[in-house]
Amino acid sequence: MSKLRCHISISLDGYVAGPNQSEENPLGEGGEGLHDWVVPLAAFRQAHDGEDGEVNASTPVFEEAIANIGAAVMGRNMFGPIGGGAWSDEQWTGWWGDNPPYHYPVFVVTHHPRKPVEMDGGTTFHFVTDGIESALDQAKKAADGKDVMLWGGGQVAQQYLAAGLLDELELHVVPVLLGGGSRLLDNLGDADVRLEQVRAVEAPGVTHLKYRILPGTPS
Repeated sequence: MSKLRCHISISLDGYVAGPNQSEENPLGEGGEGLHDWVVPLAAFRQAHDGEDGEVNASTPVFEEAIANIGAAVMGRNMFGPIGGGAWSDEQWTGWWGDNPPYHYPVFVVTHHPRKPVEMDGGTTFHFVTDGIESALDQAKKAADGKDVMLWGGGQVAQQYLAAGLLDELELHVVPVLLGGGSRLLDNLGDADVRLEQVRAVEAPGVTHLKYRILPGTPS
């Protein structure tokens, strides 16, 4: 059965992006440091058409994270540009150039409609205006039995977690303190979120904590 999985880097004080996010600084002040563990990996560089790189304890974690993914969901700010509002610039096609690293359909949760954007390499961005459940339903249909990846950012991940729609959460905990920005585990309201730890992996510059999301108490 198709699962909704979320793998996301997070600071020691709970932020998935730093303060003052902008088009020039999409991960906020200090936010780039959240990914210092993954960028040097050979597996990451190969996924982004690069070469060389390192192999360490993070390698199998990253390889597992990108395996068996047939579609993805992300929030408006992760696709960009920062700031929301209507799509005044429909030339914007994301942060990743002409050939994004996904190579499958990506469903962007937004309040503002836009026609699908087909990119090189098999990635097509679809814009969903009728909520997170609709985005997930469409992504699961497109995934055709494979898993769906929830790529972030923090706000949309909160919504899926609070709604009980997330099956798996892996936090890549980086030993930095951002002091502000986008927090992952705030604004869950009175949602009964229950986690079962599956594993913990220590690696250079990061600790990987994988959780299974358990059913909460019925309301």
